Amino acid sequence: MPPVENPFASLSRVMHEPNRLALISALAAAVDGLSFNELKQACNLTDGNLNRHLKALEDEGIVAQRKEATPSARPRTTITLTSAGRRRFVKYLENLEEVLQQAATAVGSPASSLITPRPNRV
Repeated sequence: MPPVENPFASLSRVMHEPNRLALISALAAAVDGLSFNELKQACNLTDGNLNRHLKALEDEGIVAQRKEATPSARPRTTITLTSAGRRRFVKYLENLEEVLQQAATAVGSPASSLITPRPNRV
């Protein structure tokens, strides 16, 4: 019997971490990006925790940070999802959907009939 392929191997580890997944999801919905504070509040993270996760995502080219001067002399940091990050996130979601479909089928869940496979996009 051939070994069963591990469906989780296709999931991006950098995106699969729960806080990073929350960050990317929030940024995916914000066309113009979010300020550091908006993102911190949306994902319920501390400054240090948010900085650590943003660094990991920025190192992977998934997010970009832009600092701007403001009248209050405090810089405003805006975080956006890069084009490459958006493509990687879509691919991650497709892979996650496949993993969930396989899991639902394996356990015979009635939910497996609710998850409909999508045709492959090129």
